Amino acid sequence: LSSLSLWHSAIVPAKRKCEENGDFLTSLYQTSVIDLVHITFHHSGADFDNKPDSLFFSDGQRRIDFVLVYEDESKKMTHKRSDHKKQKRKRQVYESNLINNGLQLEATRSVLDEKLIFVKVHAPWEVLCTYAEVMHIKLPLQPNDLKTRDSAFNWFSRLLRVDENIIKPEQEFFTAPFEKEHLSNFYIQDKDTFFNPATRSRIVHFILSRVEYATKNNVKKFGINKLLDAGIYKAAFPLHDSSFRHPSTDPDCPSERYLLYKEWAHPKNIFKLQPLDFIRRYYGEKIGIYFAWLGFYTNMLTVAAVVGVGCFLYGCLAKDNCTWSQEVCDPNIGGNIIMCPQCDKACTYWNLTITCESSKKLCIFDSFGTLVFAVFMGIWVTLFLEFWKRRQAELEYEWDTVEYLEQEEQIRPEYEAQCTHVIMNEITQQKEHVPYTACGKCMRMTFCTSAVLFWILLIIASVVGVIVYRLSVFLVFSALLSQHITETQAIHKYLTPQTATSVTASVISFIVIMILNIIYEKVAIMITDFELPRTQTDYENSLTTKMFLFQFVNYYSSCFYIAFFKGKFVGYPGNPVYWLGKYRNEECDPGGCLLELTTQLAIIVGGKAIWNNIQEVLLPWVKNLIGRYCAAARSEKIVPRWEHDYHLQPIGKLGLFYEYLEMVIQFGFVTLFVASFPLAPLLAIINNMLEIRLDAWKMTTQFRRIVPQKAQDIGAWQPIMQGIAILAVVTNAMIIAFTSDMIPRLVYYWSFSVPPYGNHSTYTMKGYINNTLSVFNISDFKNESKPSAPQVGNQTTCRYRDFRYPPGHQHQYEHNIYYWHVIAAKLAFIIVMEHVIYFVKFIISYAIPDVSQKTKSKVKREKYLTQKLLHENDLKVVTKSMGKIAGKIFRVDSPFRPKAE
Repeated sequence: LSSLSLWHSAIVPAKRKCEENGDFLTSLYQTSVIDLVHITFHHSGADFDNKPDSLFFSDGQRRIDFVLVYEDESKKMTHKRSDHKKQKRKRQVYESNLINNGLQLEATRSVLDEKLIFVKVHAPWEVLCTYAEVMHIKLPLQPNDLKTRDSAFNWFSRLLRVDENIIKPEQEFFTAPFEKEHLSNFYIQDKDTFFNPATRSRIVHFILSRVEYATKNNVKKFGINKLLDAGIYKAAFPLHDSSFRHPSTDPDCPSERYLLYKEWAHPKNIFKLQPLDFIRRYYGEKIGIYFAWLGFYTNMLTVAAVVGVGCFLYGCLAKDNCTWSQEVCDPNIGGNIIMCPQCDKACTYWNLTITCESSKKLCIFDSFGTLVFAVFMGIWVTLFLEFWKRRQAELEYEWDTVEYLEQEEQIRPEYEAQCTHVIMNEITQQKEHVPYTACGKCMRMTFCTSAVLFWILLIIASVVGVIVYRLSVFLVFSALLSQHITETQAIHKYLTPQTATSVTASVISFIVIMILNIIYEKVAIMITDFELPRTQTDYENSLTTKMFLFQFVNYYSSCFYIAFFKGKFVGYPGNPVYWLGKYRNEECDPGGCLLELTTQLAIIVGGKAIWNNIQEVLLPWVKNLIGRYCAAARSEKIVPRWEHDYHLQPIGKLGLFYEYLEMVIQFGFVTLFVASFPLAPLLAIINNMLEIRLDAWKMTTQFRRIVPQKAQDIGAWQPIMQGIAILAVVTNAMIIAFTSDMIPRLVYYWSFSVPPYGNHSTYTMKGYINNTLSVFNISDFKNESKPSAPQVGNQTTCRYRDFRYPPGHQHQYEHNIYYWHVIAAKLAFIIVMEHVIYFVKFIISYAIPDVSQKTKSKVKREKYLTQKLLHENDLKVVTKSMGKIAGKIFRVDSPFRPKAE
């Protein structure tokens, strides 16, 4: 026998006879099939005729839709014979059941490794038609005759599009869910191409995920995923259609992978538009919608980047006119101001002029342009989300996913396997099986929610631990560095106690985050599996929500700490605030917390992008390079396509989750803290332009072909971004109010620079520094916090950042009237800014419909024409059939026959 499929056609009729004669013969049939499954293998080169790009069985006719890979137990040099027999038995039962479901299999041994067996899977026409109807797959009825108007910007976009002579635009069709009984209504020119390779692979994967391989304690075990987890199979994947380096040698092969690499993934295309329809055709809608969203997000960032750069340039130009910075740098003003120590004992007095450079930098970011940009970004994020909804609606129509969730998405096999409880459906009034009762579902949800909250509290505890570490180790570094590095001034300039504390705390924080991240990923998957969502979309949305909540706390906690907590509750030198009664609260750097937040964001956004790209691109490339080197060392034989693809990297279980997470975390940095760093959109757009091509390069060259999947939208990421957009308004308003010095400067300019509080005749910023630094009497230091270093000269006072009455005042060291004016102004600013932006966001959301009128008309037109076409064709068939029946009745029974007969 040349292949498994040839003898399958002979055995299936025997099975039917066995079933008629009882279970004993049926089990005998299954045993016979199992014994036959792996007797005959095709030897290396025989089944692909030494054509490395062959995508067919050895007969050259049947297309390979999927490949399963396992290790031959007889070739393994291990002592666990009983385990190998069990694995072999499960695999043979599984493959026999695949054949029972109509699939055709052909096995071949590896060219490079004798232990590896490749099982090629082919779905015949009848199987494809049957499961296309079960899965409600939409297929072409007739070419689309709707005329589309070119937009005014078509001439410009045509310059950036892929050459249509290389990647031809797809022909548009009216589509409808496939039905075998209406086969004649569908646009079938060639049965071999009616189902494209992506659809064929999707159907086969659907079957592979639901075929049984064992029964234990009346519980069925099934699905290729469990077999992969158990090590019974080493891999399962659809084939790439060619090499990415050159077109296929088969003239009938479209070489789509090669075209995608050449016209999409190659770095030379960094400024070109993406061929989204072609990506969707090769990889499926799920991959297509990700790249569509990423491209749209990057395009929208262009506007934000231009405005951000404009605000940055405004800050640079206004820096020279920054009065308060000039006062800091003036030796007659800032040079005469001695500041109080920022920690107990070890810290010394310092001169205000050392913050001169920091104050100049702060003038760039803490300017009026920052306020304008924060308001703009609050509106921009709403425009982005609303316009994306419109674009998404267009893609839903073009890619036939408008009614996907309601009609086409199937129940997860893991959910089906647990359906043991019977309930009454309120809508159909029929009994249906579910995996748990209402009480059981409530218990599951309670457990899952508690587990997620526990892990979020754990990461918060780790953040608090790092903060305590910073507070406690700062004193140690202050003592050590002052003792041992006094002679080395060059080192002392760069390795300050603050720097040493920040670096070590960042390293510890990074290690803790990575460890918790690895553990939590496994825990989140376990929790979601226990929760047992009904469909794959529900599963992914649930997992996404859990993972993002954790990552949100993980990534943003340090920024929230610097923006809203650091330096806010420090007391004053004579009565500092202590954490846990032991650790003195951390103060901001001399340049202020806003500059520190800006630095933190620049490092995180830039460093995270570099680290992610190294991790995502370099590691798979190195692994594949090592694999190719080892394979080349073993043999120089011609290697078939399925073996080439096997040595590529598999896509992870979470699929695109980390790609989305990376971009949504970036979206958070761009929107939540943009008031402190207007260049964030520019860095984001540079990163995204590279990200698109790197992700494309990775998928086309380094990874096995992903199983095509349907997707209607970006899932749970949409509401997550909407939540970030709402939170961004609050965070930016609070950054401007509480982290920057904009409000105190405005209060001084309009109220305290002129009488009754000020001495100037006109509104001015002169005297701002002296007015906003409070005075402290050195003799009022407590023994535990008094600095050990001697005081400078004959000074009796030092200054600190706060608004308090001076010593000798009847309310000394209490907050003064300036403080309460500033607090009132900050609260008023937050309320006004929030309400104005939220009102504008509401107007924009109301004015921009989620679905454009053009798309609505297209959907209605397609529904109308589809129903009309199906109705007319059915009417023709009925009329023709009735005409024949009537003619027969008339010829046989009627006594009144025409004379012509």
